[in-house]
Amino acid sequence: MSLFVLIMSLLMITLVLLFPTTKIHDPKQPVYALDHDVQNKSEKNIQKYANIEAWGKQQGVDFYPAGRGIGHQVMIEEGYAFPNTLTVASDSHSNMYGGIGALGTPIVRTDAAAIWATGRTWWQIPPVVKVRLEGQLPAGVTGKDVIITLCGLFNKDQVLNTAIEFHGEGLKGLSVEDRLAIANMTTEWGALAGVFPVDEATIDYLRKRQRRLELTHFENKNLPPVKKGEHFVHPRINDQTIQALIDQPIKPSPDAVYAKTLTLDLSTLSPHVSGPNSVKVATPLAELEGQEVKINKAYLVSCVNSRAGDLKEAANVLKGHKIKEGVEFYVAAASSEVQKEAQESGDWDALIEAGAKVLPAGCGPCVGLGTGLLKDGEIGISATNRNFKGRMGSPNALAYLASPAVVAASALTGKIAGPTSQTSYQKPIFDIQTHTTSSSDDDTTTSAEVLPNFPSVIRGELLFCHADNLNTDGIYPGKYTYNDDMTAEDMKKVVMENYDPNFVNLVQAGDVLVGGFNFGTGSSREQAATAIKSRGIQIMVAGSYSDIFKRNSVNNALLLIESPELVNDLKQEIGTLELSKRTGWKVDIHVAEGKVQVQKENGEKKLYKVGALGKSVQEIWLANGLEGWVKERL
Repeated sequence: MSLFVLIMSLLMITLVLLFPTTKIHDPKQPVYALDHDVQNKSEKNIQKYANIEAWGKQQGVDFYPAGRGIGHQVMIEEGYAFPNTLTVASDSHSNMYGGIGALGTPIVRTDAAAIWATGRTWWQIPPVVKVRLEGQLPAGVTGKDVIITLCGLFNKDQVLNTAIEFHGEGLKGLSVEDRLAIANMTTEWGALAGVFPVDEATIDYLRKRQRRLELTHFENKNLPPVKKGEHFVHPRINDQTIQALIDQPIKPSPDAVYAKTLTLDLSTLSPHVSGPNSVKVATPLAELEGQEVKINKAYLVSCVNSRAGDLKEAANVLKGHKIKEGVEFYVAAASSEVQKEAQESGDWDALIEAGAKVLPAGCGPCVGLGTGLLKDGEIGISATNRNFKGRMGSPNALAYLASPAVVAASALTGKIAGPTSQTSYQKPIFDIQTHTTSSSDDDTTTSAEVLPNFPSVIRGELLFCHADNLNTDGIYPGKYTYNDDMTAEDMKKVVMENYDPNFVNLVQAGDVLVGGFNFGTGSSREQAATAIKSRGIQIMVAGSYSDIFKRNSVNNALLLIESPELVNDLKQEIGTLELSKRTGWKVDIHVAEGKVQVQKENGEKKLYKVGALGKSVQEIWLANGLEGWVKERL
């Protein structure tokens, strides 16, 4: 299985330069795509992009400049993300590659730098969940409605930190664009991957891509020139690679073991809207239309829903009409190629004539960058994938997610609405089966040797942030993520800003931070871990963690312990009225024995069993993070 890694940040180049190596291990492995902060035309940002391009040329790495499009879309278009391969990216929406039949999963920037230096990475095989999609979608219902519904129906972390395999007769009616949208938002659902099988739809899509690439190959500077009279053969999408998919199919074995089986009848779905400010809340459009929810802004942008089919879907709604006065409607294609295709079809002009404000192909409002962000008190509806509090602008705004057609119709009417009035809807038919194993809770309790110089006991007072699903936008706001000048002292002042501005007044060096369940969900930004560490916190406890946050924490020497029992005790005894609270509870964490000894303010003690911190984690911590660990081994 080949490995491609998509890179999106100058900060990772800095990390690579810190490694004592002059060359990237395999220049054909990484791909550079500049897609974040592309609206920033400051001299500093332009110079940053120039440095990245120069470094890429020096190393012989394929490079796609700002304006070419969102990296994930480019990876699909150019065949780096190819069926039956492992493709990773330093971004949480790497799951999207599963729509084409690749195993797409996110890594974090230090992982990416380590791949550059060594050519290798690690991935712990997670539990696998089978998702059966039965029936066929009714007219007007899209892949976006499917994933919004899945996130809303199965919203109790049923797929947290798992890999999803999609099965069922319903797949036949889903286009590759539908599949890409669904796979993309398996990230928000909590999964590490969401993979569709390679079938007739996949092969047809690749054949069409092959023909287009053969016609436009001269536009791509990363492809070798073709001599006069020679036929161009794309290095990744060609007759041979496509035929190999047909001749050597990869399918689940008959005795494959799944942790769960989730089933959804697609024929019972109707258009759904996610939010506000949570993907775990999915409401039928018919219900929201009756609430007359007025909007200020609408967005047709991002890697999940701004491909050619999405733009056409919106253009069909908007043709011959004008955006409602007082509503701002922002549009950005997923890539320059998508925009060109929409221009050729007339869909792009239809959007502009209706009053759309055009943004460059790249990541903008979806990550809180550039023009058109939500202001205090505003309400927005977006075809993006994430509506966390404060992500698309003010933390005092409300954000909803929907399909491109619903976003366009809402922009026309000035309120959340569909292209046609939704007077009624059927409740989705779904099912969940959990497959039991022979393991028990006691089996998860382990012990480990304590390495020299690693503390055998870590002590502190518990500082409790009770919220479940506390996301990375809450921990470290996106508006700071691409500021390369942020020091540890700067981070200390803004950690938890979108979650609880009072956190910085409560936290003390040496505290043991306790979070809820699925702590650190959301983006792959490394600063979510380093900002917590900057406050003098060296170890955390939570009911569970997002796997991406785990990787970032281990890589940056922030230690993590899971104890659902302790979190539930704190919720019951300390309560959840305050977002952050000093508990007065003292804790001794015995890292080798897998024990957490808590003493409450009244002197009462309780012992909790947890997993021990293993040798690998201790080694990385002693090296002050993965960067130091890799340096020691080069």
